[in-house]
Amino acid sequence: MSRIRVLVVDDSVVARMMLTEALAGDPQIEVVGTAANGRLALAMVEQLAPDLVMMDIVMPVMDGIEAVRALRRRGARLPIIMFTWISAHDAKATFNALAAGATDFVTKPAHMTSAAASIEQLAQELIPRIRALVATPKPAPSAPATPGAAAPVGRSATVIRMATPPQGPARPVRLVVMGASIGGPRALFHIFTKMPRLPVPVVLVQHMPPIFTGQFAERLNHASESTVLEAVGGEELQPGHVYVAPGDHHLELVATAQGACTVLHQGPPVNFSRPSLDPLFCSAARVFAGDLIAVVLTGMGSDGSGGCAAVVAAGGTVLVQDHASSLVWGMPGAVTQAGLAHRVLPLEEIGAAVLATIQRSGGGVASSGGPQ
Repeated sequence: MSRIRVLVVDDSVVARMMLTEALAGDPQIEVVGTAANGRLALAMVEQLAPDLVMMDIVMPVMDGIEAVRALRRRGARLPIIMFTWISAHDAKATFNALAAGATDFVTKPAHMTSAAASIEQLAQELIPRIRALVATPKPAPSAPATPGAAAPVGRSATVIRMATPPQGPARPVRLVVMGASIGGPRALFHIFTKMPRLPVPVVLVQHMPPIFTGQFAERLNHASESTVLEAVGGEELQPGHVYVAPGDHHLELVATAQGACTVLHQGPPVNFSRPSLDPLFCSAARVFAGDLIAVVLTGMGSDGSGGCAAVVAAGGTVLVQDHASSLVWGMPGAVTQAGLAHRVLPLEEIGAAVLATIQRSGGGVASSGGPQ
């Protein structure tokens, strides 16, 4: 099996050294070159044909955002991971890079002078991401999966078991919970910029560090008809509002006399993540029983599977993004392969499916009669 070829681009000699050493710990990854600015990176992409680029943002001559734009203008489709500091300024620049065509980002260790600890942290962050992003080619888009249908050619040869539809009379949808990881910002922007303001609240988890979640919520708020805010804890859920879990905090829901409110805590990471989909989805199933929709989008790992099991057991509906439109089909794939998805849909259809499910159910906060 050929090794994954990585180009490291950063104006800091220390950063280039630490990234190279972090990736050297995986025998299937090879750093084929380094560059100190975006202009050199453009030439080296042409010369070396790497499988993936690690790109700093602030560099002389040509910064990382301009280099990403130039690579995409040239038709380069390889994954580009931005390497950034945790600050409000750098978060803003990182989202500009994602808008320009970057694939994902990781944050620099807080103390780059502590070499051994920083290298280990970078290895844990980067190696699984790189392996997930430089994977086998995605299948061509296909018809939505049906119960018991064999996987189409190009997918794994397993049989996809769809969840049994909720039994009994239709219940009004009163809440939507969503979750995503790698590729999530772009997927969520795609959904919310096309979807009208919903008659129910939405609560979502995007795997992202502190500060970045606030920037993400602010940008989504400007681009969407919904009111999007980073949760601070204690908010009473309101229709038409989207509550984003803050970085490094789990977000759960509890019942109140008025309906339900958010609760934040810093319990142990779940599925290596904080925030995590599972605590949110499980708490939503406890509070709203089957009157909810859970949506799992692109992401690495299996976060969301346990929460979707709780949603299905409570009688709720689970929608997941399909393989072809997912940047990484880890999270939605795990839900699907566990037989917990009611529908597996292209990203383009998810927003409409959420709205149609709410409308068919007669859902909305006004008709809910309060949490279970």
